Amino acid sequence: MKVLVATQKPFAAVAVKGIKEILEGAGHEVTVLEKYAEQADLVAAVADAEAMIIRSDKVTAEVIAAAPKLKIVVRAGAGYDNVDLAAASGHGVVVMNTPGQNSNAVAELAIAMMIYMARTQFTPATGSEIQGKTLGIQAFGNVGRLVGAKAEALGMKVKAIDPFLKPEQIVAGGAEPVTSLDELYGTCDYVSVHIPATPQTVGSIGYDLITKMPKGATLVNTARKEVVDEAGLEKALEDRPDLKYITDVAPDNLEVLKEKFGTRVFATPKKMGAQTAEANINAGLAAARQIVDYFATGNTRFQVNK
Repeated sequence: MKVLVATQKPFAAVAVKGIKEILEGAGHEVTVLEKYAEQADLVAAVADAEAMIIRSDKVTAEVIAAAPKLKIVVRAGAGYDNVDLAAASGHGVVVMNTPGQNSNAVAELAIAMMIYMARTQFTPATGSEIQGKTLGIQAFGNVGRLVGAKAEALGMKVKAIDPFLKPEQIVAGGAEPVTSLDELYGTCDYVSVHIPATPQTVGSIGYDLITKMPKGATLVNTARKEVVDEAGLEKALEDRPDLKYITDVAPDNLEVLKEKFGTRVFATPKKMGAQTAEANINAGLAAARQIVDYFATGNTRFQVNK
């Protein structure tokens, strides 16, 4: 099978080497497309691809239509909103992600963000400690559980909510379950967001939720920018000068927020949650193994377009 590794933002060289070894060792042919300038380059490259590994690359309906032999796309990472799932399903293409491979990297970043804001972005101003504070985790999956464990180790009280988990599962994961988002936001000094961008979640974190947060609270977003209502966030920060926002996914109105609110707002220069050598390698190798397993056994365990 012909496998295309298409990464505008390339894997580390050691990851590419490992991907090739796994795929070629199983008898597959590998083509690598890195740092391509235009989406048209990807469209051209998929013409004879039967499988594809991507990172944040956009697999649109146009890309899928240009790949008549394509059978599987694996997104090396957890999020998959850069793939047109409906178009993939319409063409019989299986789409998978690699859950858990980037989780520790994202969790460490979330904790670092809390400390960064607690210490007023490392300016000389007096900050505060996160020990003794309450952390609310919105979505208690792979990343959320790791954030909770690290926060607890630092002396924080941890609460969580997840519509796909029973309360006893959240307790087993080391957190106190809450019954509503109002309760989570209303009782936590920090809220760490780990929900995907779906029709149900886009814009769901807005003025009403944010302004329920206690005095001096901080909202931490390492998920997707679309889940936060940016106009509602701006108004909340205006009406509540004690609140702070830090994100790994810069909002469209970032410059306005920075001008208005200074060190109460921070966004990383680019999405950095998975930007560690370990996560980079782990996700790439996992994607390669999933492709090998799919063609060898038909395993679709991590399929996201069922």
